[in-house]
Amino acid sequence: MKKIAIVLVLIFSASMSYGQECSKTCKKKNSYVKNGDLIEAVLYHDNGVVAQTGTYTLDNKLEGEWISYDTAGNKTALANYTNGEKVGTWLFYQGEEMKEVTYTDSRIAEVKTYAVQGTRVVANKP
Repeated sequence: MKKIAIVLVLIFSASMSYGQECSKTCKKKNSYVKNGDLIEAVLYHDNGVVAQTGTYTLDNKLEGEWISYDTAGNKTALANYTNGEKVGTWLFYQGEEMKEVTYTDSRIAEVKTYAVQGTRVVANKP
């Protein structure tokens, strides 16, 4: 009985250490979950960090808010779609700048650029 218990502990320990190592090095698979009339998506970079989150319609059109991240997990864009069309104000984060892009009829209507210091937007740049 002691030998069986020891073998079970060894197997359990080996599987736990593999599971922890795999979570650090294994590529995560993109996730798609149907929620009513929408499909919630989480897409990953090769390093396992989230690349994008957002929703699709059942006929495969982008819908609602989409957020993009770089490979370090920093937010790079905040976008909005209605039935696959670009709508509203999008935000793009590029180093020390934030661009605010307004869409009308799925076309760029206006672009504003702001300086960013830390976590604050401090100035509108012409």
